[in-house]
Amino acid sequence: MLTNHFKIAWRNLVRGKVFSAINIMGLALGLTAFLLLALYVNDELNYDRFHEKADRIYRVSREFLSDDGSTSLHLAQLAPPYGPLIAQDFPEIERVVRTLQTSATIRYGENVFNEDRIFFAEDGFFDVFTVDVTRGDAHTALKDPYTILMSAPTAKKYFGDTDPVGKTVRVNNQAEFMVSGVFASLPSQSTMHPDMLISFATLNDEAIYGTENLRTNWGNNAFNTYLLLPEGYTPQRLIDAFPAFQDKHMGEHTSKYSLLHLMKLTDIHLHSHTDSEIEPTSDIRYVYFFSAIALFILIIACINYMNLTTARSAKRAKEVGMRKVVGALRGQLIRQFLAESLLYTIIATALSVALVAIGLPLLNDLSGKSLSFAEVLTPTFALVLLGISAFTALVAGSYPAFFLTAFQPIKVFKGKVATDVKKGVLQQVLVTVQFSIAVLLISCTIIVYQQMQHIQDFKLGYSKEQVVLMPAAGDSTSFASFRQQLLQHNTVMDIGRSSRIPTSRLLDGQGASVTRGGELAPVGAIIKGLAIDERFIPTYQIELAAGRNFSNARPSDRTGAFLLNEAAVKMLGWATPEEAIGNTFAYGDAKGTIIGVTKNFHFESLHQQVVPLTMGMQTAGYSWWTVRLTEGDARTALSHLEAVWKAHFPDNPFRYEFLDDRFGALYEREQTQQLLFGIFAGIAIFISCLGLLGLSMYIAELRTKEIGIRKVLGASVSSVVQLLSKDFLKLVFFAIGIAAPLAWWLMNKWLEDFAYRIDAQWWMFAMAGAVAVVIALATVSWQAIRAAVANPVDSLRDE
Repeated sequence: MLTNHFKIAWRNLVRGKVFSAINIMGLALGLTAFLLLALYVNDELNYDRFHEKADRIYRVSREFLSDDGSTSLHLAQLAPPYGPLIAQDFPEIERVVRTLQTSATIRYGENVFNEDRIFFAEDGFFDVFTVDVTRGDAHTALKDPYTILMSAPTAKKYFGDTDPVGKTVRVNNQAEFMVSGVFASLPSQSTMHPDMLISFATLNDEAIYGTENLRTNWGNNAFNTYLLLPEGYTPQRLIDAFPAFQDKHMGEHTSKYSLLHLMKLTDIHLHSHTDSEIEPTSDIRYVYFFSAIALFILIIACINYMNLTTARSAKRAKEVGMRKVVGALRGQLIRQFLAESLLYTIIATALSVALVAIGLPLLNDLSGKSLSFAEVLTPTFALVLLGISAFTALVAGSYPAFFLTAFQPIKVFKGKVATDVKKGVLQQVLVTVQFSIAVLLISCTIIVYQQMQHIQDFKLGYSKEQVVLMPAAGDSTSFASFRQQLLQHNTVMDIGRSSRIPTSRLLDGQGASVTRGGELAPVGAIIKGLAIDERFIPTYQIELAAGRNFSNARPSDRTGAFLLNEAAVKMLGWATPEEAIGNTFAYGDAKGTIIGVTKNFHFESLHQQVVPLTMGMQTAGYSWWTVRLTEGDARTALSHLEAVWKAHFPDNPFRYEFLDDRFGALYEREQTQQLLFGIFAGIAIFISCLGLLGLSMYIAELRTKEIGIRKVLGASVSSVVQLLSKDFLKLVFFAIGIAAPLAWWLMNKWLEDFAYRIDAQWWMFAMAGAVAVVIALATVSWQAIRAAVANPVDSLRDE
C-alpha cells in the first residue's frame, strides 16, 4: 500500500512539473535557511562544553558599586589575593585556578614575534580544563617557574617540525623560558584561546610581579579566577557567603561597594557582559532572534506547500470524488496526500543538504565562525534533520490532506469545488502570515542598517581617520629620538602616547577629591583615569572647551595638572567648563590643578555613554603610541614608519593597526546581524513570492474562461490585471499592518543596547511595506498580464 502511495505521488509530481518545481524549491530554500541557522545557533549554544568538567567550572567576577548602589564597573577578573583566600575559606571547592593574560615579544633564534594570547596559569589548570597536551607531562609542565607551553601552531611557527620540549625561548629580551610542553589548540567554541601558557610560579619573581604583590595587591583586578565545584554542590551557597568573605579579608563594609558573582563556564559566551572579557562574547537574545528567523522561514515554506496544494484542489477534486465513489476510505486518502507531502519533502531535504554545503562557506565568512559541513553528517544532526523533515512533511501536508479528503463527491461532480477554492479564507490567512514574516524581517534589516549608518556618521569628538596605533616600546629617551626622526617625513603629522586608546574600555579608576568650601572633599562617584602625554590631544584632534593642554614647557604639568572632560565637570557640579579651571583636584595619590577641559569624546563604544574622565601626564609606562598621518599615500607613510621603528627598536617586531579598523571591529556583531537579517529576509520574501506566483498562476487558470468573457465584452488588459492583482495586494497591505507594530517593538528592544541610537521612524516600516508591495505586485502582475493578453478564443473554444 505504501509503495502504491509513493507511485501515485510520483506521477502527480511529474504531471504538474511547474507546481512541483515551485513546491520543491520553496521547501528546499526554507530547509536550507533553517539548517544554516540551526548550525549557527548550535555553535553558539555549545561554547566551552568540550571541557569534561564544564558543568562544574565557575568563574568569579567582581562588580563595583557607586554610592547610590548603581554599577560603576563589572570585571571578569579579580585581584590576585582572592584565589588563595577562596580556596582557604571554602575547602569544599575541589580546585581554584587563576590565569593572567599578558603580551610579550618571544624570540627563538631568528624567529621573533609579538604574542598577545599568553596566559600565566596555575599548575592545576589541566585538572580543571580539558586541554590535550600532545608533548610533555600535563601534571608537571606548569609546576616550575620559567616554563612555558605552546599551542601546536605556535610551536610550529618557532621550531618548525622539530620537538620544542626542552628548548628555551627569550621573553621580552629579559629572561629565558624552557618549553615544557605542547598542547592542541582549543576549539573555536571556547571563550579563551591561549597560544602560550606560562607557569604561574614565574610571577613570584619580584622583577615580574612579586610574591608580596600576589598576596596583598587588592587593586590589580586582572586575574581570571575559576572554581571547580564538587558534584552536586549548590553555587548559591558560595554567593551567599561572599559578602562576609570580603568584609573579613578586605575590611568591614567592603561588600557594600564590591560584589562577587559566580557564572558557569558554559554560560559565559551568551550571558556574560562584563567590562573585561577575555574574548568578545555574544548574547542569548541573538540566539532567540536567529532561532525565530529559522522557524519563520520554515513556516513560510510550509505555507507555500499548503497554499499551492489546496489551490490545485479543483484539479484533484474529481480524483478524490471518484476514489470515494469506488469505496476509498478517508484515512486511505489522507495517507495518500501525506505520502505526496513526504515525497516532496524528501526531495527538498536532499536538495537543501547540497545547498547547505554551498552556503556554509558564505555563512562562515559573514559570521566569522568555522562551521563544518561534517556536522551535518553526524548521527545526531542526521536524526535532527530526519525529525525536521518529518515535521515539515506533516505540517505542510496535514491541511491539504484533511481539506482535500473532506470533499463530498456530489459537490465535486456539480463543480462547486473551484468556487470554494477561490474563496479560500485559510489560504488568504496563510498568505498574510507569509508576508507578515517577510515584512518583519525587511523592517528589522532596514533599522539595523540605519543604526549602523548612524554609528559610522556619529561625531566622536576626535578624528579616527589616518590614525595608526602601535604598542609602546623602549623608554622616554628612545621615544623622543623615535618621534623626532618620524616627524622628519612629510607623511607624519604628529605622535602621542597614552595608557589606553579609543575603542578600548576605560577600566582604570581611583578615588577622586575636589575643592569644596576651601577643603578637599571626596567625590561620591567614579571618575575614570587616562594617562596621556602633551601630544595626545592634538594627535587625536580633540577640542578643548576651556583652559589649555599639557605642555612640556611647564614641568609642573607632569605631576600637578589635570584635564577633565565635560562629563566630569558636569558630574562635579560646575555649571560651565570655565568654572572648573584653576580648582584643586586630587586623583589617587596625585594632587594638582585643573588646567583644561576637553569637549566630550567617545573613547569607548557607542553602546556606552560618555563617562566622567580625568587625564594626567606620567613620566613613563605609556602602553600605546598613536601616529597621525597626513592625507595621501598611507603605504609610503607606513614604509617610513617601519624603517624608523626597526632602526630604533630592532628587537621588537613592527606591529600596527588603524584606528578606524578597530572602530569597525567594535560593531562587528551588529554588522553581521545586518547582513544575516538582509540575506534571510531576502530568502523569506523570495519563498513568499514563489508561493504567490504559483497561487496567482493557478487562480488565473481557474478564471481563464471568466477572463475570456470579460475581454470579449470589452475589458482592457489593465482592468484584467487589476482584477487578478487587487485581492493579493489587499493581503499584503494587511500583512504590513500586522508586521509593523511587532517590528517596532522588537527593534526598540534591540536599540536599547546602544547609548546613542536612532528612533524607529514610521518611514522605515513604510519602506519595508513598499518593498513587499512592489515585489508582490511584480510577481502577481507578471502572471496577470500573461492571462490578460491571452487570446479569448482559446479560452472559450470548449464552450
